[in-house]
Amino acid sequence: MPLRLKKTPVPVQGPEERVRNFDEVSLGYTEDQALKEAARCLHCKNAPCKEGCPVEVDIPEFLAQIKARDYTGAIETIKSKNNLPAICGRVCPQENQCEKYCTLAKKGESVGIGRLERFAADLDLASGSTHTPELPEPTGFKVAVIGSGPAGLTAAADLARLGHQVTILEALHAPGGVLIYGIPEFRLPKQVVRQEIEYVRHLGVEIRTDFVVGETATIDEIFDRGYDAVFISTGAGLPHFMGIPGENLINIYSANEFLTRINLMKAYLFPQYGTPIKVGDKVAVIGGGNVAMDSARTALRLGAKEVTVVYRRSREELPARQEEVSHAEEEGINFQFLTSPVRYIGDEEARVTAMTCIRYQLGEPDASGRRRPIAIPGSEFELSVDTVVVAIGQGPNPLVPRTTPGLELTNKGTIKANEDTGTTSRPGVFAGGDIVTGAATVILAMGAGKQSARAIHSYLQTLPKKN
Repeated sequence: MPLRLKKTPVPVQGPEERVRNFDEVSLGYTEDQALKEAARCLHCKNAPCKEGCPVEVDIPEFLAQIKARDYTGAIETIKSKNNLPAICGRVCPQENQCEKYCTLAKKGESVGIGRLERFAADLDLASGSTHTPELPEPTGFKVAVIGSGPAGLTAAADLARLGHQVTILEALHAPGGVLIYGIPEFRLPKQVVRQEIEYVRHLGVEIRTDFVVGETATIDEIFDRGYDAVFISTGAGLPHFMGIPGENLINIYSANEFLTRINLMKAYLFPQYGTPIKVGDKVAVIGGGNVAMDSARTALRLGAKEVTVVYRRSREELPARQEEVSHAEEEGINFQFLTSPVRYIGDEEARVTAMTCIRYQLGEPDASGRRRPIAIPGSEFELSVDTVVVAIGQGPNPLVPRTTPGLELTNKGTIKANEDTGTTSRPGVFAGGDIVTGAATVILAMGAGKQSARAIHSYLQTLPKKN
């Protein structure tokens, strides 16, 4: 049988239809499509795809189980390593992880590993049954996990599966972190996130919301309450701005505020929820990552007539996932490459009306490996706008580090932690995810949570037994 070098296409909403709603764009595989795609796997002896998975899923095993129509076995294989498979199947950049190492990718397109993971996970969620593994006897040790994003949820679930009593402390009124407040409904439905979080609760994890560590209680006070270890996974929720004139004008948002208001505060469901956000006719989004694509595509769905992504490098350097860029282009998003704002202009009511931009050319590569943008003198031009969303990255919130004496930081304000174990300068305090690496991907944060859970378990074994 000849090799099929192309992935089985996944059904999606058409661009003309989806720009008018917040429903999920990708509709996922049918059973026939999943079986067809799973059959493409070559089942290589060395399984190179496995080395590209930060959470160590046995990819060939679950693909073989799907191929054999053993869907229960497939989800059990996945969940033995990955506690959030329906989320990962949607937002993990598989093309830069497991699929990058797929043998088929050398001649054509890799197996659609992410699409198949989503297929198995969605079947599991639709069944209404929770494949919860048998849990060991309680160890008596208590672990506090600060933050309920992907790193925190992963660490909490893995620690609970090792028998420890785990409490997640979440600052916001709903758990999920960036999965809830940062990623739009059309890419990651909130109901999917809630169901995955419910699975973590089924493992025995307690989740306390409206608990701001550093205000409600410090890490030292958490230890005083009887906890034996703490895992910090507060993410990178502090927005970056450019520091250019006019940045404080009305209707200039950080991407964090823009997406949080739409997702967590449900502006996308107006008028059912009384939290609207008005974008006007012309929206500019500054930046080229996944957050910029999410912001641009969201603005379009909120009624903007013209949305422009303004990015200071070329299309080849765009850091966003190719799928997200393609979807944005299909939906009619404009791109101004090699361009950046230098000043915002407002009206008499201090509302932004335009921005002065400058053109760039690319020079030699910088520390990121991408060619450095160099401003072209005299190339300034004006772009009319009603709303601007600044999506140029995020940094760590300083509250937890500032209230934790002896916690060593990097010069960027992130927590200094061992990349393999999450250990910090404070005994019993571990950290992982964006609070350590800076803004990164969901799956890398999950990998950090898994590694830290192992290290925390090993650390707890050195303490006097509590049973």
